[in-house]
Amino acid sequence: MRGADLLVQTLAAAGVTRIFSLSGNQIMPVYDACLDAGIKITHVRHEAAAVFMADAWAQLTGKLGVALVTAAPGFANAVGALYTAMGSESPVLLLSGDSPVAQDGMGAFQELDQLAVSRALTKRGFRPISADVIGEEAALAIKVATSGRPGPVHMALPFDVLNADTAEPLPVPEAYARTRHKLCAESAASIAAAIAGADRPVIITGPALNRTRAGDLIVDLQSLTGAPVLSLESPRGLGDPSLGDLKGAFAKADLIVSLGKAIDFTIGFGGAAFDPTAKWMVVDADADALDRARKNLGGKLQCAIIADPDDAAEAIANQTSHGDHANWRNTVTSHIQHRAPAKPVSGITADDVAASVQKHIDASTVAIIDGGECGQWAQAGINAPARLINGPAGAIGGCLCYAVAAKQARPDAQVIAIMGDGTAGFHFAEFETAVRENTPLVVVIANDGRWNAEH
Repeated sequence: MRGADLLVQTLAAAGVTRIFSLSGNQIMPVYDACLDAGIKITHVRHEAAAVFMADAWAQLTGKLGVALVTAAPGFANAVGALYTAMGSESPVLLLSGDSPVAQDGMGAFQELDQLAVSRALTKRGFRPISADVIGEEAALAIKVATSGRPGPVHMALPFDVLNADTAEPLPVPEAYARTRHKLCAESAASIAAAIAGADRPVIITGPALNRTRAGDLIVDLQSLTGAPVLSLESPRGLGDPSLGDLKGAFAKADLIVSLGKAIDFTIGFGGAAFDPTAKWMVVDADADALDRARKNLGGKLQCAIIADPDDAAEAIANQTSHGDHANWRNTVTSHIQHRAPAKPVSGITADDVAASVQKHIDASTVAIIDGGECGQWAQAGINAPARLINGPAGAIGGCLCYAVAAKQARPDAQVIAIMGDGTAGFHFAEFETAVRENTPLVVVIANDGRWNAEH
């Protein structure tokens, strides 16, 4: 078989059933291999849309999202969306066609050091130099994307490597399986005891452990520990419109347990927004994140532990040492549900739009919310069982792409996309993709003909 066949069969073995792609010369061997392997291809109208769709797919299925684009210019179009996937902690694999290895340094057609471009936007990059290693490198790319703090990985695919013959077998499942770091029983017991002993504990989680992606686990963690659990994924941070008076809640907390939530700008670096006497306990799969926590929290940090946040949440919830924090939980709920009164103005407001959409939310709804200002009102006013936003990256534009992939990931869901007219302009052509792919959506565009961040 060819390198392209080994690549695609590795993807299929790892559970990939669909990829998102815009075609080009250097990736046609991969298309042929997908036909043979039964992997479906969603054809998009812009390379960034392929990455956004892979991102949404990953968030809603809990599986690897795969985008496939062509060489240099196609790859360049795609890389901006990697920043959003990185912020949202989405396990995404970007595959890009590349010039032949045999022509490296000769000025080949669309020759580009792609890994140098993607390095800061991904967890790791790969460029197989022979068909014999393409399977093992693809397997490792999948493992890296899904292990630890999930995130995007890039793999450049030289054209001659895709076409070369190989007799290498498929990688064994262990080669692409997620590597897990369990929270030890002693640490789980210590954190649970601290929560039980605190008067006003709060558990915070990052994007990978939000209510859309880990809803049952979050519910169990809150009900079993008694502590309120807040998932933080907004680029507005402490001003997260969906969390109301978040600052008021944080100011009263005497213990903050962070499970995979970066101690960064989104929570004011753990500084003035919090009681200076509050204690912190941080669990993260990323050693660099723990180093940042030590730097930003200083003496307030009681412990910094390497472990996967989802496994840690389960281990803590299963401890027997739990407190009664019902009154405190009600106080936090009051803060989170608080909404500032809207100013009386004439005409339809963004608040009116959100309220109108909320009337049509049902148990199957996936709400996709995007936009600079419009999106904030929508997040404040719309409460859906599943939700995708633009995440800590704060980049607008991916809404319609997310919506198409959401409908493919959850065919029985009602998918409602809410965006401003600024957001709509980025990927308007994907309406054609939605029609061609037979993905019925409801799209609400707040169209006032201006960038409201300027007004």
